[in-house]
Amino acid sequence: MRYLGIDFGTKRIGLAISDEMGIIAGKYDTLQSKGLKRDIECIKGIIEKEKIEKVVIGLPKNMDGSLSETAQKVGDFAKGIRKLTGIPVETWDERLSSISAEKVLIKGDVRRNKRKRVIDQLSAVIILQNYLDYQNHVGR
Repeated sequence: MRYLGIDFGTKRIGLAISDEMGIIAGKYDTLQSKGLKRDIECIKGIIEKEKIEKVVIGLPKNMDGSLSETAQKVGDFAKGIRKLTGIPVETWDERLSSISAEKVLIKGDVRRNKRKRVIDQLSAVIILQNYLDYQNHVGR
């Protein structure tokens, strides 16, 4: 099963994709947001092109577990993808994914201006990989 991982943002949307066995997540792309409807259309094209069978979107939660202000937008985004494509869409707790991505990039000595360009993709990879690890562990 092939998965698409999404780090949703109002300015940029990070994308990650799994291998065909649904074990390993890798970076895919970063989209500049052009509004909910156009973003969903773009995601639909990627889903068709890459033969995606399930979408996993990072759900922004506060450290106390409550939903952040952006969570409603993520819910609308997920519903739109589900309605347009008919494939399953799940949300996944993304707490600390951006911080983890930033630490990885700093440790890898990636310059600040390049970090800004790839952090959303790396956050999407972390979200998707955490989801895949959980699914593969629970499924055993």
